Amino acid sequence: MTDTRLEVSRTIPVDASTIFQLLSDPQGHVVIDSSGMLMSAEGSSVGAVGDQFVVHMDREALNDVPLGLYDVNVVITAFTLNEEIAWTVQGRIRPQIGHVYGYRLTPTEGGTIVTSYYDWSNVDEEWKERITFPIIAESSLRATLGILDRTLRGQQNAS
Repeated sequence: MTDTRLEVSRTIPVDASTIFQLLSDPQGHVVIDSSGMLMSAEGSSVGAVGDQFVVHMDREALNDVPLGLYDVNVVITAFTLNEEIAWTVQGRIRPQIGHVYGYRLTPTEGGTIVTSYYDWSNVDEEWKERITFPIIAESSLRATLGILDRTLRGQQNAS
C-alpha cells in the first residue's frame, strides 16, 4: 500500500472463474457495492480492455459532493481472464478524474485470494485540489469483499 493506492485481500472459497464471471458483469458490480453509490447498471459482460458499461450512481450515499444522481461509463483498463480486471470511471466532467479500481485473483488451496485495489496515483491535478482522496475508504473495499464472499456462497448454496 502507498499514499496513492489501497489494497485489501480476502480468501473466498470459490474458484477464480466463478468470481471473475461476477466481476465481469455490470450487474455484479451493483450487487457487491458497499459504498451505496451504485444504483444500477446497463450493458453486457465485459471481455477485453476498452469494453464499457454504464452505471447509474447516487453520490448522496457518500454525502461529500452534492452530485445527486448521475451516470458514468466504466471503462475496462486491465483484463486477464480469471486473473485481473480493472477499470476507470468516465463521465461528463472534464478533465476525467483518472482513478482506477480493480481486482486480482490468485488461486489458493480451498478457493481464491481476491485482492481489491483502488489507485488514485494518476488522478488529474485539478481533481487532487478539489476532492480528498481516497474517495472510497479501505473499510469499504473490505466490506465489498465481504459482500462478494456472501453473494458467491449464496449462489453456490442455491445451485
